[in-house]
Amino acid sequence: MKIENATAQMRKGVLEYCTLSILSKKDSYASDIIKKLKEANLIVVEGTMYPMLTRLKNAGYLSYRWEESTQGPPRKYYKLSKEGKEFLAKLYSSWTEFVESVNSLNPNI
Repeated sequence: MKIENATAQMRKGVLEYCTLSILSKKDSYASDIIKKLKEANLIVVEGTMYPMLTRLKNAGYLSYRWEESTQGPPRKYYKLSKEGKEFLAKLYSSWTEFVESVNSLNPNI
């Protein structure tokens, strides 16, 4: 297995958590979310983002609103729902525990 493949799988595993974290700070549209993920070196493409946002919305973790844009068609802004905030808190707890577990196994390289 190549390191690129392993790294890509790790990124995919935290994508929902990172997306919800971004939305916890402010309502955003998909392009802004993608931009923030890329800035954090969590490379993602639209073909991954839109189905994930739909899944999170269908699960009740997100809501959205349409907002007019000065540069083209209206934009869909996503927002965390109350359930989404609760889910993010649980993900944060799980993530913290997971990182501690992995770090406890970290070899001295």
